[in-house]
Amino acid sequence: MAPIADPRAFLETLFTSAVAAADPALVIASNLPERPKGRTVVVGAGKGAAQMAHAFESLWHDPLSGAVVTRYGFGVHCERIEVLEAAHPVPDESGLHASKRLLAEVRGLTKDDLVVALICGGGSALLPSPPAGLSLQDEIAFNRALLASGAPISAMNCVRKHVSTIKGGRLAAAAYPAKVVSLVVSDIPGDDPALVASGPTIADESTRRDALKIVARYGLSLPEKVMQWLATDAADAPTPSDPRFARNEVRLIASAAVSLEAAAARAREAGIEAIILSDAIEGEAREVGRVHAAIAREVAQRSRPFSKPVVVLSGGETTVTIKGEGKGGRNSEFLLSLALGIDGIQGVSALAADTDGIDGSEDNAGAFADSTTIARLRGERLDPSALLQCNDSWTAFDALGDIFKPGPTGTNVNDFRAILVQ
Repeated sequence: MAPIADPRAFLETLFTSAVAAADPALVIASNLPERPKGRTVVVGAGKGAAQMAHAFESLWHDPLSGAVVTRYGFGVHCERIEVLEAAHPVPDESGLHASKRLLAEVRGLTKDDLVVALICGGGSALLPSPPAGLSLQDEIAFNRALLASGAPISAMNCVRKHVSTIKGGRLAAAAYPAKVVSLVVSDIPGDDPALVASGPTIADESTRRDALKIVARYGLSLPEKVMQWLATDAADAPTPSDPRFARNEVRLIASAAVSLEAAAARAREAGIEAIILSDAIEGEAREVGRVHAAIAREVAQRSRPFSKPVVVLSGGETTVTIKGEGKGGRNSEFLLSLALGIDGIQGVSALAADTDGIDGSEDNAGAFADSTTIARLRGERLDPSALLQCNDSWTAFDALGDIFKPGPTGTNVNDFRAILVQ
């Protein structure tokens, strides 16, 4: 077949298909809970929480009320559910207010009432709620240490849920005796719903001792007050055997696996075979980039382990151990590392982006790269290896005009990576 004339446009259609498969309006419609005898209260947190709230209230024709919190700039108008905005990835006062508001929304309910929890990635930072003896500043320092550590998201969220009065199932416990139905869009490799947004409405079996093991394993330097808190029994979050959770339901309504399958189907419609490596890849972004580059080189040069043309897809959540003071996120760091590995290898193009529309702290979801990226950077008198070393991948792709900015997508099923080899 003729080669894809515009690789970037093709890769963008795959991203669009992946995001569409996790569209809140689509996935919530098939997961509406039964109507209660009493009130319906909606709470939620995450970078797609406002879109989830909008979709839910448009589908729920009975009375309801509630509040959700999302990242600044990610809000959408809702008629019956208040949309709050707060800082991400580092918490702020607005997030503290949002946590108090969500806890207030669920208190004083009866067994005839229903709480619908709309949970997606990003909720951990958006729901700061430090336990007694700790301040918001302690939680901010705690989160900064986690973000710089290079620990996987599942490990970070395990620690977070034991240093909170809202995470680790505590929001659902506050709603008792009302029934809580959690509708979860997973951004966690492995799709454990109790780890998404640190599980404000979902308990798991982890303990504060598990959190302390993670602190030791990754050499985390946490504030002294946080370590003192983790040394107390009060840090333990409720477990699934807690009778307050007996009637609750958890529904995983969207995930990276479903979105990658949708992207693969779109590629095949265009006549390109698609291979999904995994929907749960973790590790240092630059190391994962090197591995993906090695696969792309093997396909390009030897047509193995997959025959070209082919698009190689993967998902999950990589991490970045911050060593420099540059700009960027895990997807652009992955991509700069990959670009170094495919330098000069003809016929290779790639897109790496976060499905929520934001990669790191800038306003881009990710970026594009191809076999000419490194040469073009050097033409701009930029050293790609030095940029990678100081975590300045955003500067690299911005200089080339290769930044990918779809804007907030309203959902979050983690990283999306697509490598086209022709």
